[in-house]
Amino acid sequence: MTTVPDKELTLRKATTADANHVWQLLQQAIEKRKQEGSDQWQDGYPNPTVIARDIEKGYSFVCADETGNIVACIALIFDGEPAYEALEGKWLTERPYAVIHRLAVSREKAIKGLGTRVMTAVEDLCRQQGIFSIKADTNFDNTGMLRVFEKLRYTYCGEVYFRGSARRAYEKKLDE
Repeated sequence: MTTVPDKELTLRKATTADANHVWQLLQQAIEKRKQEGSDQWQDGYPNPTVIARDIEKGYSFVCADETGNIVACIALIFDGEPAYEALEGKWLTERPYAVIHRLAVSREKAIKGLGTRVMTAVEDLCRQQGIFSIKADTNFDNTGMLRVFEKLRYTYCGEVYFRGSARRAYEKKLDE
């Protein structure tokens, strides 16, 4: 369990009991992307099968507030990402890295800067695991995630493709 900076929030691995909460957060994010006019996450992905697989493999993490309510979720993968092998561009490093996918924050209990706080907690967790590089991607029009990457000083490295669509790819080297 990792403390999320500036709030009484904790980041922990999700369990099967958390699956419905994770799905609710992702549904909120899917709807938000739709309202923003984006095609991202409008093709049936992510879905409950993806969530179940993430939990089973230990990739799914949830952020809970002081009362135990889940207010954010994220997939943190230490096994690499095959799509990143075909980057159109250049990564900062080739060393072992963590991958961030599917960050979603609650729209019902809005906490200012929550996405940034979750990502900062993920950085701490990666350092604890001896991983000093994080790679991630997002849709070109996902302004919220692009702002988080900018705030946390992620470097734009090029484009990767998922399900036939280009995504902006980023990497951050962490202090060892």
